[in-house]
Amino acid sequence: MNTPFLFHGQDPSWIEVTEQTLNLTLVSDADTPITAIFIRCEPDNEERLVDMERGQQMGKRQFWHGQIPLNQDKTMTHYCFKVMQNSRQWWLHAQGISPRMPSRHQHFKYNRQDHPPGWVKQQVFYQIFPDRFCNGDPTISVQDQEYCLRGDQLPVIAKQWGDSVSGHDNNEECDNRNGASEFYGGDLQGIHSKLDYLAQLGVTTLYLNPIFSAPSNHKYDTTDYLRIDPHLGTNTQFAELVAGIHRRDMKIILDAVFNHTSVDHPWFDKYGRQTSTPGAYNHPDSPYRDYYQFDGATNQYIGWNGIDTLPKLNFSNPEVQNYLYAGDNAVIKTWLRPPYNIDGWRFDVIHMLGEGAGAKNNAHYVKAFREAAKSVNPDCLILGEHFFEATQWLQGDQEDAAMNYFGFAHPVRAFFAHKDIAYHNCQIDAEELIAWLDEARAQIPWQNQLAQLNQVDSHDTIRFLTLLDGDEATMQLALLMLFAYVGTPCLYYGTEVGLEGGMDPDNRRCFPWDRITQPTEKIRNTFQYVRQLIELRKTRPSLQEGSLQWLHGQNNALAFSRSTEHETTLCLINNSDHAATFTLPLWQVGIEEGTLTDLLTGDEWSCKHGELSLTLAGKEGVLLSH
Repeated sequence: MNTPFLFHGQDPSWIEVTEQTLNLTLVSDADTPITAIFIRCEPDNEERLVDMERGQQMGKRQFWHGQIPLNQDKTMTHYCFKVMQNSRQWWLHAQGISPRMPSRHQHFKYNRQDHPPGWVKQQVFYQIFPDRFCNGDPTISVQDQEYCLRGDQLPVIAKQWGDSVSGHDNNEECDNRNGASEFYGGDLQGIHSKLDYLAQLGVTTLYLNPIFSAPSNHKYDTTDYLRIDPHLGTNTQFAELVAGIHRRDMKIILDAVFNHTSVDHPWFDKYGRQTSTPGAYNHPDSPYRDYYQFDGATNQYIGWNGIDTLPKLNFSNPEVQNYLYAGDNAVIKTWLRPPYNIDGWRFDVIHMLGEGAGAKNNAHYVKAFREAAKSVNPDCLILGEHFFEATQWLQGDQEDAAMNYFGFAHPVRAFFAHKDIAYHNCQIDAEELIAWLDEARAQIPWQNQLAQLNQVDSHDTIRFLTLLDGDEATMQLALLMLFAYVGTPCLYYGTEVGLEGGMDPDNRRCFPWDRITQPTEKIRNTFQYVRQLIELRKTRPSLQEGSLQWLHGQNNALAFSRSTEHETTLCLINNSDHAATFTLPLWQVGIEEGTLTDLLTGDEWSCKHGELSLTLAGKEGVLLSH
């Protein structure tokens, strides 16, 4: 079948929103015979086909326009396009073009009420694991043997900055007992001292892994949600850090670990360290017993994901609700208010939170988190952690965005590194990559697509450069994809200086500051490349909010455009070791003639008669502007 050219973007160039309607634009090939185009919608849960009118022809492109009603009984409006030819029909939907009616989850989606904060799509995020970023105050660092993580077992280990992390030598996932107990002394003062460095790099939002009181270095085992861990700093120092971030027109989001606590939390107190009120462990009559989840048959507490050091909280308890989100002085609200004024929350394993085993009523609590946070700061970000598909949480009324593992990190890993999230072999070509990316994006509204947090790696995965066996050329292509693709890019600290790391916890190495003060030529080139990508992302609206249009996808080569009404940026990637020739139909994005310039190198190419032909060397990528 010869699929016709049909396209409908979702930025304001293609959608005009009024109080009652959506005014929609579609474009087709002017030479394709079309008898009619309908917009299919369901304003009263029954199909309605709305005629589109033939509009202006511009070059090889024919525009069509139509208006549909916004659904009034629900916030979401679904629609797609039915294109009639003499002998057949085609359907244009969020996942592409098909010869038959698409299922509803493939339709374009518009949420008239619930949108992510407008600032998110303009950001470049930077994730910091606090203990490993910078030691600004050695006097508060954890001391060797200072305390134990498990009762009187597993004493903490103080290590020198830059020393190898346990598990580094054999690159295997080490016993988490050692991984959680090693401390290097990174702290809030260290982060504060590097704000000018981060501003120079160009990042605009910091995402910090947990900083509240906790015995481990990763601090996903909270003991006090209202106190900064004393080995990281004080509440006052944190308020000063946020003020310094905001003075630089930057933002900050924190990690919220509400699914579980530490066994050392006073509510649980597994090791009997409380001298007043007994904790839930081993005390059925404790006032905190119902704060946690216990198996009714065995009377054993339930640990998150089977981990006995992380007992799960019970959200059916109103006292837990009030403390964490519902009360006037709830944790979620406190850190959004003065003197702290954080700009959003990243919720750890948010999909596993709820009542009892199985995360009962999960959607209810995620919505409640959202409402509580937005009641203090309507413009704050609600970001969820999901290692796999997060469609049901991303329809607008729960999370603003998710850590986009399924819709970006997984497919990008398979295409560039030939591995899946379990590190099993998984090799896909450009066509399969495009299909995966389209499928993931199609499930959620456009504004939520723009807010998705895209990363190539994080504190939970092998560093991408290590996954590539140090292949810097491929790493640059993956970074180009990160900054050019739909969604908000997030760098894991140290990526800009080529920091490597294997399985957790080796992926949490100390930031090598000597690479900044005494950079090699290779490190200098990496840093400048990342900074260049950041600057382009921040200054080009098309990369922040432009519609996506695929122009090429074959073998290991792909090309796409990001376009707004006034700007188009083209991204071309050759992930092969050999040269690849591209012939791109630029007339489809409204470019008929002219010169295109690579924003990364300044090289130029000519577009003639709506077509661009060029050859990229092996492992080469370009970012073109018309």
